[in-house]
Amino acid sequence: MHALFEYIPLVIFFVVNKFVDIYWATASLIASSALQILYYIIKKEKVPTRNWIFFGLIAVFGGLTIFLHDEAFIKWKVTIINEFFAVALLVSYYLFKKNIIKQFLSESINLPDPIWTKLNLAWALFFALCGVLNWYVAFNFDLETWVNFKVFGLTGLMFAFSIITILSLHKYMRDDSEDITNAIEDSIEINSNVISKPQHNKDNDKI
Repeated sequence: MHALFEYIPLVIFFVVNKFVDIYWATASLIASSALQILYYIIKKEKVPTRNWIFFGLIAVFGGLTIFLHDEAFIKWKVTIINEFFAVALLVSYYLFKKNIIKQFLSESINLPDPIWTKLNLAWALFFALCGVLNWYVAFNFDLETWVNFKVFGLTGLMFAFSIITILSLHKYMRDDSEDITNAIEDSIEINSNVISKPQHNKDNDKI
């Protein structure tokens, strides 16, 4: 599944931090994110917007973490990304009348517009909450606790919220099997795709 490919840098970050330290883990995160971009280039595919943004943030905050030997910068990156997603969902809807969540899930679910609006708001609030939770854990607990929360806690919350979202909308599904699976996959990918243009062919993942 393409969504799993996006989590490879996170897995590498966790493993390296476990066996070495946060600074080598940060360097590994930067390198693996760069390799993801290189992968798209080698395949002659357009690099998704989210990957450029993630790499830019990781390079800046990760670079500061390594250069200044201060782990606070890499911790802030997670909060900034989640808050960015929350703001992107709200601004795109209220200023540009563009419902990003609807664009991702409309092929699998047929919802009334008021429900799409509530769903968009729910995801915006979810990302905002994740950003606050990351900040709280990052600066109130030890480093190991934060790394575990970043890798397992936030990822687990995202998966759980994705599944709860789809199951709560079960009655709107066009098909009780294939469409549910597709909708769950699309919903899970929102965390990394929310700023990209929705695709009809997810395998290509082009904007």
